Amino acid sequence: MNKKKCDVCGSSHTVKNGVRKGVQLYKCQDCGYQFRAGSEVSEAALWDAYQQEKQTVKELSERFGKSVSTIKRRLHDIKLEWVQPSLSGEGFVHLDVTCCGRGFGVLLALDSWTGRPLYMAFVKSETVKEYEDAVSSIKERGYTIRGLIIDGKRSLFKTFSGYPIQMCQFHMKQIIRRYLTLNPRLLAARDLKDLVGRLHKADEDDFKKDYQSWKERWKGTINHKSLHKDGKMHYTHRRLRTAMNSLNFYLPYLFTFQRDDCKNMPNTNNKIEGTFTDLKKNLNNHSGLTRENRKRFISGFFLALEGNSHIYYLTLAFA
Repeated sequence: MNKKKCDVCGSSHTVKNGVRKGVQLYKCQDCGYQFRAGSEVSEAALWDAYQQEKQTVKELSERFGKSVSTIKRRLHDIKLEWVQPSLSGEGFVHLDVTCCGRGFGVLLALDSWTGRPLYMAFVKSETVKEYEDAVSSIKERGYTIRGLIIDGKRSLFKTFSGYPIQMCQFHMKQIIRRYLTLNPRLLAARDLKDLVGRLHKADEDDFKKDYQSWKERWKGTINHKSLHKDGKMHYTHRRLRTAMNSLNFYLPYLFTFQRDDCKNMPNTNNKIEGTFTDLKKNLNNHSGLTRENRKRFISGFFLALEGNSHIYYLTLAFA
């Protein structure tokens, strides 16, 4: 005879304990917990519905025929912990940090070909030290980094100068747009915005030639100065110059993917940005999570992404 298992301790030593509203009740003889009859649900299935299918606690309660308090307790009892995976092979690595709350973020490294997480850590802020730890960890676990794709933190270009670095071309466009606005008034700004807008289609030599031509054509506008209230001469079009200076800094890293030794290297960080978007969509479905619960949720998300969706590296702690 198949007996109902206790939702709390997992024991099969249960007996019928009356009926309430037409639903059979059971009582565990080991821990004394009373529960209703309903379909059995595994911890993996419960967590998958909660995280991957984006179902709320109330929806899970209705789906599995369990009370809201039971669903909350069982979710709380699922312990998830990210462990840096064993690695091998080589490839290009996407590196980035996303903010998941005040003073709380996730640093992630992805393999550019498979999208597999190579490294994940919770960070308080985006610092060079955190990135250095990520790269060192990846190397120590046996993965050969052929190059890095990053999205603009300037100090990283010097720190990782020993690697081929690709500046995300999409973020380069966003930087220029931020300084020049979407519809700039200056003709020089319009020309620069249009030039950078063609970045993803351009060859390195052609782009550099066109950029130099732009500088020569608009030299007067770029270097124009006017008298300010402090009695000193300042550049008139400072935002235009700031955009130009940003492009000057990132230009050596915009076409790394076209080098012979960097074939198949992505020219954007879109893969990691898409991963962060999926993560936040899942998180937003469960508002009000404490920081510890957010960490547990994020760990489960990346464990599933890493290929352990049915393993989860979970430890079940029953009361």
